[in-house]
Parts: sequence; structure tokens; C-alpha cells
Amino acid sequence: MLHRELSTAVLVAVGAFAQGMASYATAGLLPMIATELSVSVSLAAQLVTAFTLAYGLGSPLLVAVLPAHRQRAGLLGALAVFVIANVASALAGGIVTLVALRAVAGVGAGVYLALGIAASASLVGEQRRGQAIAIVMGGMASGTVLGVPVSLLLAERLGWQAAFWLIAMLGGLTLLGMLWRLPPLPETPAISMRSKLAVMAERRVVAILSVSLLAAIASLGMYTFIAPFVAAYAEGGTTSITPYLWVWGIGGVAGSFLVGTVVDRMRGPRVTLGIMLLLTLSLLLLPLLAPYRLALTMLPLVVWGAVGWALQVPQNDELFKARRTAGDGHLAIALNESALYLGSAIGSAAGGLMLAMQWPVWGLAAGAAVVAALGAVLQGVLVIQEGRRGGEIDTPIA
Repeated sequence: MLHRELSTAVLVAVGAFAQGMASYATAGLLPMIATELSVSVSLAAQLVTAFTLAYGLGSPLLVAVLPAHRQRAGLLGALAVFVIANVASALAGGIVTLVALRAVAGVGAGVYLALGIAASASLVGEQRRGQAIAIVMGGMASGTVLGVPVSLLLAERLGWQAAFWLIAMLGGLTLLGMLWRLPPLPETPAISMRSKLAVMAERRVVAILSVSLLAAIASLGMYTFIAPFVAAYAEGGTTSITPYLWVWGIGGVAGSFLVGTVVDRMRGPRVTLGIMLLLTLSLLLLPLLAPYRLALTMLPLVVWGAVGWALQVPQNDELFKARRTAGDGHLAIALNESALYLGSAIGSAAGGLMLAMQWPVWGLAAGAAVVAALGAVLQGVLVIQEGRRGGEIDTPIA
């Protein structure tokens, strides 16, 4: 039976499921939106850009200015903004309006996830914090892997607006559930804006965020190029990309949910080090196995998906512990989400540049493996530092 303390994490996870859909479904809707609104696909693609930039850059700013005693109201308000923005997106009749609404939805999503993870972590005991964060991240992963295909199928039958209606409905149900069941959140100390900005100068936090950034460059960046990678090694010249995306995604869902128990039993930095090593190995195996038989890449793909999604559970847990006494753990988590989106953008841009320079496709996976290895080295340094502190990982490095 699910522990009662984790009920808030389950509620937050349902909203995270909707946000996983919102983050990735729009890319699949672009041709339909471009046709109906009579714009180019490249212009319609700014819908994705607006959401991700607002999510990655706007949400930390709002989390930073949110008063310490308004965390519960901020969580509910962010979800309400997300729901309203998706309802308005379904009703939008022009591309400019729709771009603006996707930006609003992105901010709401980013603030909600940061506050939701922090709330879930603060309402459970030390021994269940990893499980709570894993449930939320598992909801996000499930929304991407399961929710996106469902929303796109619905959009093909009923129009692109149906996808936004579905996202809004799930978010609205979550909001009603939270209004009914969300308990008061633990009080956090009021701190000045100067103190909040200091989080970005703390060496331990910067190091954790740097590992997340490198992991995102490697994992999410390479994910952008799964299709050309599969096409390059396809037997007979044509192979469906869908099974490979499903394998990666199913691994991600499994990794997100299962890693919580591991984090609660082992020290987070060591879990992260193991994840980074597995990420490096799985990315390296892709170009080594593909020339022999493309189907052999299914194994590294499922491992890559699992560890890529699982990583953020120990990372968010460590950030929350690093800053909980300062009262701005939620801001550190928001910065971690920004690192993920920034890393994804850097990885995608770097991969596109490599292809434009006519690098071989295997070079993308090899380059991603090198970046992941750099992240593993940095994480190894953090593990060594933890050992020198005698395992007292809650002590900030000034």
C-alpha cells in the first residue's frame, strides 16, 4: 500500500504527467498548427521555443521572488496558470497569441514542478524523500512516453486543439485534487533576495547543476538525433523509428520510478556517479553495436532512457538537502530544471552543427558519450569531497 505521506507526491505527479505532455506534444502538432493557421512550420516551431525558454529562464525568476510563506499558494497558482494557458491555447486563433500563451504555460509548468518537487520532499520523512521525488519525476516521464502519443492520436482525429484540451483537463483535475487534499506546507524561513541569489555562488550547488547540465547535453541532446542515427544504420534503408523511441521512453519511466528506493538507501552522490557512468557506457555502445545489427542498440537505448530520466531524482534530492536549511531548496530545484532545458538546447545545437559540418552520425553518440564522461568525472570529484567531509552531505561548501 502506498504510504499516506506520499499522497501529495502522487497528486503532484498527475500534474507533472500533464506537463510532460505539454513539453513534448507541441512538436508533433506543428504541421497541423502550421496548416490551420496558414504559417510556415519554422514559424510554428517558435511555439516550442517559447515554452522551453519560458520554462527554463522564467520559472526560476518567479520562484525566487515568491515569498517563503506563499509556497502553497504559489504551487496552486502556478498550476492554475498552466491550466488557463492551455485552455486559451486551444481557443487561440492566431500564431502570435498562441506563442504568447505557450510562454505563459511554460512559466506555469516550471514554477509548478519546482514547487511541487520541493513540497513533496518536505512533507515526507528523510527515508522516503527519494521515493517522493521519484514519483513526481515518474509522472513527468510517463506524460512524455505515454501521454504524448495519446494526445497526438487525439489531435489527428479531432484537431490540434484537442491535445491542449486534454492537457488542460488533466491539469484541472489535479488542481481540484490539490484544493481538496493538499495539506499545509512546512514553514520556511523568510530570506532576502540577496541570500537567494547566493545559491548560484555556492560551489556545491554549482557543481550539482553542472553535472545536470552535462548530462542534459549528452542525453537530451542526443535524443534529438535518434531518428537520423537509426536511419543511418537501417537494414535495407528503411526502419521505423517508433520502436526505438518506445524502448528509450519505457526505460525512462522505469528508471524514474525505481531510482527513488535506491536514493533512499544509498548516498545520492554515489547514485549519481553510477548513473553518469551507465549513461556514458550506453551512449558509447550505440555506435559500437549499430554496425553489426541495429536491433542490438535496443539494450543501450533502454539503459540510456532509464538512467537519463532517473538522474534528476538524486540531483533534486541533493539540491533540496543542500539548501533546505537556507530555505530556498525550491529555487535550487528550479535552477536544476533550467540546467536541463539549457543542456538540451546546447546538445541539440551542437549536434545540428556537427551534421551541418558533415560529421558521421556515429560521431554524435561518441561526442555525447564524451560529454557524459566529463559529467562522471565531475561527479567523481563530488563523491571524493563527500568522503573527505565524512559523509556529512548537508554541510554547504562555502
